[in-house]
Amino acid sequence: MPSNQQRREAAKRKLQRQLARREEREKVRRRRVIILGAIAAVLVVAGGIWFATGRGGPDTASSDTDTTATATDTAASTPSTPCTYPAGGTAAREVQPPSNTSPANSGTVDVDVTLNGTKFTATLDRKAAPCAVNSFVSLASQGFYDNTSCHRLTKSAELNILQCGDPSGKGNGGPGYTFADENTANTKYPVGTLAMANSGTDQTTGAGSNGSQFFIVYGNTVPSGSYTVFGKVSAAGMKVVDEIAAKGVEKNAQSGKPVSEAKISTITVPGSAVAATGDWATSSAPASDALPTDQSGVTDPGASEEPTASEEPTASSTG
Repeated sequence: MPSNQQRREAAKRKLQRQLARREEREKVRRRRVIILGAIAAVLVVAGGIWFATGRGGPDTASSDTDTTATATDTAASTPSTPCTYPAGGTAAREVQPPSNTSPANSGTVDVDVTLNGTKFTATLDRKAAPCAVNSFVSLASQGFYDNTSCHRLTKSAELNILQCGDPSGKGNGGPGYTFADENTANTKYPVGTLAMANSGTDQTTGAGSNGSQFFIVYGNTVPSGSYTVFGKVSAAGMKVVDEIAAKGVEKNAQSGKPVSEAKISTITVPGSAVAATGDWATSSAPASDALPTDQSGVTDPGASEEPTASEEPTASSTG
């Protein structure tokens, strides 16, 4: 029969075993807490990285795909103030840039043009080129085009236009501001087309240099670049343009000052056209920077006839 001493020692050993098992369980528990804490921390960090980069950020592997989608969305839509008219070049006539930066962007507006004493209608397409139409009606409402001459006529296999809108009559004048191209992809130029020309004011030739100059297409016109089409001229107006074109270009050239007078007395717009606003969600993508020429070497509608002192003539701006 075990003695009291033996029983005490056995109980002591049992207690020690229990304490050892309890301590081991506590160690296991602490390890689990540490591991779980580490996993949680990793998940938090990973989640933060996903939040920062998983939405098409520039440093992610998927950013190319996401950026492309964003670019497509941007091309299809515009910011809340889509039309901007930054200063550019020297104004040929004192005028204010449009104050309406969210103009009407649907429907059309008819303006009355008096060219060589004949009054006719030009229909401007707000949906296709709202910023161009907005600028045009703003300038017309301020009398910018009144008593100005169309300074350039072209007659060639690829380019048949009458270019107007420079009060200086030199082909390098504008309103003192520029604005971006609109809807220039795969543009066609049928007879009667009304489109923006590159103003050629100081350093602003090329894509995105729209200002006040515009051209009217009276014959086959297939430029190698694209220009913002913003309206069309009525049959009555085209009859006047055809009469001007029939008399040709001075010195029998393919491009230059028309032989016939081509004078715009007035362009009048409805009083509500300037202030009309639209429902904006998006804007147009910029066009190519190339300044096109026709196949015969004649400079296309955007070219300056006479380079200014600040312009260096290039192959694309001569002819």
